[in-house]
Amino acid sequence: MSSLKRNRRIDKAFKYVGIGCTMFGLLMLVIFIGNILIDGLQRIDWDFLTNLPSRKAEKSGILTAWTGTAWILALTAMIAIPLGVAAGIYLEEYGKKNRLAAMVEVNIANLAGVPSIIYGLLGLEVFGRLMNLGASLLAGAFTLAILILPILIVATREALKAVPNTLREASYAMGATKWQTIWHQILPAAGGGILTGIILSLSRAMGETAPLIVIGALAYVPFVPKSPMDEFTVLPMQIFNWVSRPQHEFLVNGAAAIIILLLITFIMNGIAVYLRNKWQKKITW
Repeated sequence: MSSLKRNRRIDKAFKYVGIGCTMFGLLMLVIFIGNILIDGLQRIDWDFLTNLPSRKAEKSGILTAWTGTAWILALTAMIAIPLGVAAGIYLEEYGKKNRLAAMVEVNIANLAGVPSIIYGLLGLEVFGRLMNLGASLLAGAFTLAILILPILIVATREALKAVPNTLREASYAMGATKWQTIWHQILPAAGGGILTGIILSLSRAMGETAPLIVIGALAYVPFVPKSPMDEFTVLPMQIFNWVSRPQHEFLVNGAAAIIILLLITFIMNGIAVYLRNKWQKKITW
């Protein structure tokens, strides 16, 4: 009886500690975002979005940064999504369940935790030097695609695992082939989970700075990129450039750019939630 009471007290203590840590974390987050909003909202206007970078803070804008981010996101999605989803489908639906497959699965999961700067070094050597892409948008997109591939593969596999086997068996019983079953039954059922993984992986790619610095992305670009072979900058690098300067006006610019970056991230996640819910309603009988 005494041990039962002691266990209950320990459970309550852990519960209160967890609640306290959560509240403290939320408080710090509110303070952090509040300070950013106070400093940055006053700076956001049309000129800030459409001006090129400048040595004068009041004239400097994020046109090259957000266009570079848009280019990087689009190219990374075009490269990574087909490869990641296809690899997840193959490993889960076609691959044999043996020791080699288990080792591959463990290594893919481990790759998701590799520091991003390692991918930057890999991208610099393979894409920047061997493929002679230099410090271009395409080199950055290939590097970020490799970085988010493990996340996409794991998310796709988990979404496919969540589909009940009865759905597969019913499709086979109706005479469908394996690919027809995957394309018409399993993928629609797993679409919400796959889409969530895609959005989360792209959100991570959008916030990465270290791999792009290694590739050779510039902190100051006085032109808007017009092709995948152009040099570029992105919002995280522009923010880092501004907050590292001693002038308060550039810190205000950095806070405004952080708000824009957060807004893009929230919009992407909102779209993911909307499409996932719409997809789930569509396949609900």
